[in-house]
Amino acid sequence: MSSRRSRSRQSPSSAINDDQIIELVSKLQQLLPEMHTRRRSDKVSASKVLQETCNYIRSLHREVDDLSERLSELLALSDHAQADVVRSLLLHQ
Repeated sequence: MSSRRSRSRQSPSSAINDDQIIELVSKLQQLLPEMHTRRRSDKVSASKVLQETCNYIRSLHREVDDLSERLSELLALSDHAQADVVRSLLLHQ
């Protein structure tokens, strides 16, 4: 079933209108470091905002992977007691 057909079968209360989409894209744009600095008068397409969002999420994933790897290396080099303290702190957050 196409997405258009499935959208037309949704109840009107669950459908998102164009104004809501514009508002959500605007909020998303404000969360993106590169796009947040632009002036509000600078128009950016929704597809550009979504593309930048995907790129930003990918970069965050890479950063998390890198930090996780570095933390694992540090834990492997530290003594058992220090490693246990760090693990304990990480698990309680």
